[in-house]
Amino acid sequence: MSAVSLTPLTVTRWWLIRHAPVHNPDAVICGSSDREADTGNRAAAAALAASLPADALWLTSPLRRSRQTAQALWSRNPRLAGTAVVEPALAEQDFGDWEGISHDTAALRDPEAAARFWRDPARHAPPNGESFAMVMERTADALRRLTDLHAGRDLVAVIHAGSIRGALALALDLTPEAALRLRIDPWSLSRIDHHHAGTGAWSVGGVNLQCGTF
Repeated sequence: MSAVSLTPLTVTRWWLIRHAPVHNPDAVICGSSDREADTGNRAAAAALAASLPADALWLTSPLRRSRQTAQALWSRNPRLAGTAVVEPALAEQDFGDWEGISHDTAALRDPEAAARFWRDPARHAPPNGESFAMVMERTADALRRLTDLHAGRDLVAVIHAGSIRGALALALDLTPEAALRLRIDPWSLSRIDHHHAGTGAWSVGGVNLQCGTF
């Protein structure tokens, strides 16, 4: 009997990290605004950095809070990469005309637009902004592209609540409405893997994992 040749299973592992808390004393909508992160929680950074693989490819969004959080993690663990690829498709949702103001102010300025948005916040976009469904679509496209490009690797993405929800929606086959229910805290880790055998499949190892629990 001849030996059967089996193709080794290739797994691409995604480590999805939400950035550190944003300096936002006025509680305004940040979205695509380039706000600074408060990376002063050294215990959180150290616990998270200790859990990450040493030979991973790192990705950040173009926003400062994403890059600052990656730098804080590198500073707590010298085994980690120290450099990252900037991926615009993994940025936070763009709230357009509502960037930098509160939801209450947005409702006062344009009650009609605000009412339309809150009727379906998953699929309606703020004026001159993008909907969460659009964030999901661009995030999913980016994950498919990067997973194919870096098959078999560990990818650490220090990004945003919206883009992490989009990645989890891809892995779990969620609607935009269901994905918005996912809680994604600052300094949290979510884990998904892509299995390349056959048509390819995703598995989820954890969502919104907190420091010291992984």
